[in-house]
Amino acid sequence: MPERKSRTGKPAHAAGRRAPLVPTQERSRERFDRILTAAAEILTEKGSDAFRMSDIVERTGIAFGSLYQYFPDKSAVIGTLAERCNTIGRECVRRDLADMKNLSDLRAALIRITDGYYQMFRDHPVMHHIWQATQADKTLQEIDEDDVAFLAGLLCDALRRVAPRQPAPALTAFSQLVMIQIAAAVRHAISLQAADALRMLDLFKRMLPADLSALRA
Repeated sequence: MPERKSRTGKPAHAAGRRAPLVPTQERSRERFDRILTAAAEILTEKGSDAFRMSDIVERTGIAFGSLYQYFPDKSAVIGTLAERCNTIGRECVRRDLADMKNLSDLRAALIRITDGYYQMFRDHPVMHHIWQATQADKTLQEIDEDDVAFLAGLLCDALRRVAPRQPAPALTAFSQLVMIQIAAAVRHAISLQAADALRMLDLFKRMLPADLSALRA
């Protein structure tokens, strides 16, 4: 079996993370998905700190031995859930950036990304617990770092399309900073009451760049 690698090209175990075994047979795949569904429910109910592998066993009836065949530890379960959520988020960002035809569309695209990211956290409460787990577990932090880098790459590609004369290093740095700021703002908003969150995000969206004037010397 080829060695599993992260999106940065490094082996998954490079940061101490143990990879899950993704089955190919339909019956095993159904069990794999049942484990993840139960894990998401438990995380939403109990939070990441109280989440235990034994909770999955109790909820699914799957024996410990079978569970550990798929997921070697708690980090592998949460990491797999995180990667599934990240896949959804990336598709949303791709869609939002596809409508950016000119540089004048930049702020509107960033606002769509911000609103979409916030709505995704609202629609899938487990994402907040997954993110908290990735911050608390050093073996999972690479997943979050990879995702922000990937989203920054999507933004950078879109900017190259509408501003081809801008230096590539400047566009890369700009994209990284913007995506880090959006992620931080939305994650902070999720911790607030809905009305406060919307007020804070409204202010944040008004602060988003409308052009690339910040790159001028």
